[in-house]
Amino acid sequence: MAELTSPVASSRRLPPLNALRAFECAARRLSFRKAADELGVTPTAISHQVRLLEDILEQPLFVRHVRRVALTQAGRALFPVLRDGFDSFASAIAQLHPQRSRSRVILSATRLFTARRLVPALGDFAADHPGIDLHLHASDGVVDLEAGDADIAVRYGNGPFPGLTSEPLMPERVGVLASPMLGIAQPSDLFRVPLLHSDWTGPMTAPDWARWARLAGISDLPVATGARLTDDSYALQAAIAGHGAVVSSLVLAAPEIRSGLLTHPFGPVIEEGLYQIVMANHAALRPEVLQVRDWLRAFRGDGVLD
Repeated sequence: MAELTSPVASSRRLPPLNALRAFECAARRLSFRKAADELGVTPTAISHQVRLLEDILEQPLFVRHVRRVALTQAGRALFPVLRDGFDSFASAIAQLHPQRSRSRVILSATRLFTARRLVPALGDFAADHPGIDLHLHASDGVVDLEAGDADIAVRYGNGPFPGLTSEPLMPERVGVLASPMLGIAQPSDLFRVPLLHSDWTGPMTAPDWARWARLAGISDLPVATGARLTDDSYALQAAIAGHGAVVSSLVLAAPEIRSGLLTHPFGPVIEEGLYQIVMANHAALRPEVLQVRDWLRAFRGDGVLD
């Protein structure tokens, strides 16, 4: 039987695998930070491994700028060889694994949207899409969809999103919310209940009591009084418990309004900005990603409350 040998096996001398992986990832993303996120290490560890490889090769592979890096001529020569090699490794290993019968889709959304809208709906998604493993990525930061940080995202903003596929999901609508146990039926009832406040961190103008009162034409509402909570989620929980009324997102509170835990007794409603579904163009070609998009579209009606 022929021996499984290579003519260069006895003389093969390679740098450490960790150094090669760190360089390939940093070169592919042109970012030590993004490479660190992908490999689950710190940017310092990536920098150390790249320095080690540069010491072994006795020449620099990156030109280091303040907030970015660029490949040197040597780096440009080495990168495609390592990229193709790691791709070949991954392909060969994948062929040895049992074929997956399920698809994975990473859905990114803001922390509040994930907590208030996506997490409560996970059970329904799993029942309706048994062949898809949905991974929720909750982040208020911008994810790099083209680099594969997520397959599809719900983001707040009017766009446009250059190089990406996007469509409006639903408008943000903000109004008065309270527990039905408070018996609030008209604006004058607000003078007899505590007013709850949240420290808004969203991209639009703060939807607070002062802004709502101006829109409602109520000049003497004591908008500076009442408990203050760190974000909308806590403020909604306080309102559900009957601790007062709050001006908050009707979109994020839609499940509680539908179940009767909260009421939206009267207007006016502050309308500003859009939630959008955003995908990289290549992800928009995957059937399982489009199924997640269609599932998100079903949320549209929940955001429109009079």
